[in-house]
Amino acid sequence: MRRAAVAIAAGAMAVSLAACGSAKESGDGNDSSDSAAKKKGDDITVGLLLPENQTARYEKFDKPMIEKKVKELTNNKGKVVYNNAKQDASLQNQQVETMITNKVDVLIIDAVDYKAIAGSVKKAHDAGIKVVAFDRLAEGPIDAYTSFDNVTVGKTQGEALLKALGDKAKDSQIVMMNGSSTDPNAAQFKEGAHSVLDGKVKIGREYDTKEWKPENANANMDAAISALGKDKIDGVYSANDGMAGGSITALKRAGITNIPVTGQDAELAGVQRIVTGEQYMSVFKSYPKEAETAAEMAVALAKGESLDSIANDKVDSTTTKGVPAVIVPVVSLTKDNIKETVIKDGFYTIDEICTDKYKAACDKIGLK
Repeated sequence: MRRAAVAIAAGAMAVSLAACGSAKESGDGNDSSDSAAKKKGDDITVGLLLPENQTARYEKFDKPMIEKKVKELTNNKGKVVYNNAKQDASLQNQQVETMITNKVDVLIIDAVDYKAIAGSVKKAHDAGIKVVAFDRLAEGPIDAYTSFDNVTVGKTQGEALLKALGDKAKDSQIVMMNGSSTDPNAAQFKEGAHSVLDGKVKIGREYDTKEWKPENANANMDAAISALGKDKIDGVYSANDGMAGGSITALKRAGITNIPVTGQDAELAGVQRIVTGEQYMSVFKSYPKEAETAAEMAVALAKGESLDSIANDKVDSTTTKGVPAVIVPVVSLTKDNIKETVIKDGFYTIDEICTDKYKAACDKIGLK
């Protein structure tokens, strides 16, 4: 088994090889000899806690996919109890408390704040409830983790931006619109992007965008334009599509067009901006694979089963060592591979993308 460890340092995680710790050291829910695990049948309850509802993926993809997979794995006997924290870390902690009180069998948590959730994870652990960290590596004694290679996401975005700038990159100035400082993934995206961009392009302004909100990215971009001048911005590194949209609105308001802007999540609005050329790229991530993996882990843990057949990696957080993990690969999405990515995987249909407003642009790139 390949065992890669992901350690969080100064808010970011660095991948390194690591030996497996003992079950006692790691809180590893993958220990088949775990005497605390009670064998259960298909009649299980999975608590699902997602961080916010502004990013389309959580309600459109993650929730229904996890619900569907849990039913498939439990002969329609398992159920999912769902709550969304709406970007409120305190609310999410309360939601965990409620799940514990209601005695769910396992929790899937995508943390609003990966540090603030640690105490609640510990309470779940003490109550005998296993925890799957979903998409973000929460602190505390988690039992499993699934996400994407987040440093690679940042590298993919940075490489795409450099490709778009071409030979002019060395003389170009960009603005970096990073994600929220409370999200460990944002630190990894930033790390990956800097590893590609540093020394290749001038970074005029850089922001950690509060709560990933498009309106905050919009305000940050207004500040960057005021500081740098509207003729001095040649590209934008945006960590996701929502912030790309907020940034592009500010750029257009200032009369700045035809500069490359990156994104992530392949949101419908982001794909449509890619079709028109307002946004250069997004990072396409297989949410079905990530969601199904989280469901598989949760069901196995709820039943007291080993994760050996599911997880082929190990990750370390600052609080927990040797957590069984599945890291899902990512793809750079541009106007050239829309059919091979979001359409092929059933995220959207051509009709959903190519509404009347976008039909001419779709025809131009052969999206029919």
